[in-house]
Amino acid sequence: MRILLVAGARPNFMKIAPIFHAASGLEGIECLIVHTGQHYDYEMSQAFFDDLELPKPDFFLEAGSGSHAEQTAKIMVEFEGVCREQKPDLVIVVGDVNSTLACSIVAKKMWIKVAHVEAGLRSFDLDMPEEINRMVTDAISDYFFVTEESAVANLEREGKTADQVYFVGHVMIDNLLRQVEKLKSLDRRALGVSKLKEDLQGRDYLFLTLHRPSNVDDEKVFSGIVEALNEIAEKYPILFPVHPRTEKMMQKFGLKLSDNIVQLAPLGFRESLFLWQDAAFVLTDSGGLQEETTALGVPCITLRENTERPITVEVGTNLLCGSRPADILAACAKVESGKGRQGRVPPLWDGKAAERIWQILMQDS
Repeated sequence: MRILLVAGARPNFMKIAPIFHAASGLEGIECLIVHTGQHYDYEMSQAFFDDLELPKPDFFLEAGSGSHAEQTAKIMVEFEGVCREQKPDLVIVVGDVNSTLACSIVAKKMWIKVAHVEAGLRSFDLDMPEEINRMVTDAISDYFFVTEESAVANLEREGKTADQVYFVGHVMIDNLLRQVEKLKSLDRRALGVSKLKEDLQGRDYLFLTLHRPSNVDDEKVFSGIVEALNEIAEKYPILFPVHPRTEKMMQKFGLKLSDNIVQLAPLGFRESLFLWQDAAFVLTDSGGLQEETTALGVPCITLRENTERPITVEVGTNLLCGSRPADILAACAKVESGKGRQGRVPPLWDGKAAERIWQILMQDS
């Protein structure tokens, strides 16, 4: 069985890695990696492949930047050529980025089955481009591999049948647990950020990621977030790997961060994990980091009004606070006082989701 495994952006790399590794040695499975190039910056893509021990992709589509329409169109045109040449039996897409949408549409129009990993998640916010990608991908997929029970309920409401929907756990957590073990045996001096952590001399620090258009593309919203962050930085040093989009908008709006906010280049997965796993708490607008912090029991404050990952709030360590300065500061005070989410690890987040996915696919082949 020939399978195309699609990755486009940072979160995708972490999700395809366990799937690819679990396919190793499976009889009759040829798993080929398609990198769409949606994240075209070397530091945002190749570094992740290196950290995740993934081989050079079999196909690189070089989609690059552009509007949603431009990027999606580029991916569709290039991916159609790959499918025509390779004639896969199945296309596996992960997450909710433009690559997920584009490749699932192409495959279905070519009568190729589609498996969506991380299916069924919903924020119910159509202002989020990712929500549209999730809904459209789930409208046409054949296999739905879900990470939490809310996703099962969402798919049932949308008319999916029980024999299509599989609650398997979360491949992102498979990768996280693998990398945690790798860090234990790694010479920390090999990590470029190890000295940064040493220089903190045991002080409490925070870890920040920020990149969503709703937060950084609106000058008023972004200015308010920076105002809150600068106030928080009076008490804690904040380690901040800066996304290229965020850096661009900071320059455009003339926003200045406190000197106590340490701005870093985009980090590989392992370096990022090395920093945030020991943070007093994490501030983020990322979907994946909400889940990863929950899995390791690290307090997380999410600078969004909603989340498509409700289990991180209901069961995990995640606290939603929105993007208004007063609300961000109030959430930080709540976590500091010990009144934040204590959390527990959700069901089936045990590092074996990829194995379950392949068991299902092999049985159905």
